Amino acid sequence: MAYPLQLGLQDASSPIMEELMNFHDHTLMIVFLISTLVLYIITLMLTTKLTHTSTMDAQEVETIWTILPAVILILIALPSLRILYMMDEINNPALTVKTMGHQWYWSYEYTDYEDLCFDSYMIPTSDLKPGDLRLLEVDNRVVLPMELPIRMLISSEDVLHSWAVPSLGLKTDAIPGRLNQATISSNRPGLFYGQCSEICGSNHSFMPIVLEMVPLKNFEDWSVSMI
Repeated sequence: MAYPLQLGLQDASSPIMEELMNFHDHTLMIVFLISTLVLYIITLMLTTKLTHTSTMDAQEVETIWTILPAVILILIALPSLRILYMMDEINNPALTVKTMGHQWYWSYEYTDYEDLCFDSYMIPTSDLKPGDLRLLEVDNRVVLPMELPIRMLISSEDVLHSWAVPSLGLKTDAIPGRLNQATISSNRPGLFYGQCSEICGSNHSFMPIVLEMVPLKNFEDWSVSMI
């Protein structure tokens, strides 16, 4: 969960988000070094009165500043492609959940169970209990087992939506007529909040997502009580 005046990303709660944060730090360091070097060169050019024509026209220098950016791009591209494949690939999921975006709420269906489906609406501000988060709490949370690979199938019945939970590294578009896939795996139990991150209409900001990750035994008890 984000906190006031937070500058960085939310704490990672899944292996995918940990990889994304490492890639973010890796890329940010490269950008920082490039920005520092460019600023240093600009400062020298503005302050020094010396001009080295032999250096400015040297083919060796041109070769270096042509090859070096290519090497830097490779150092960024390879980790990025690795994470993209990790996010897209899922083998033998323990559970499959289908979510449908509506104007303006989410509906969920546990496809491995016969009659386990429900709608998830935002709780109005007037009905919030002490400690609840405004515009983020829902009447029916999505309960999932932790430390297990879970496949989330995402689509929409009307307009474009986007199913996003930042602390788990999830953001998948819900497109009418198309079924997208995301992988969920949490390292720890807890409540994880998200929202629709697509401008889907007048009530776009009132489509919260709440995932409750629990141990497998608690999930089995919950599923039996819901059925």
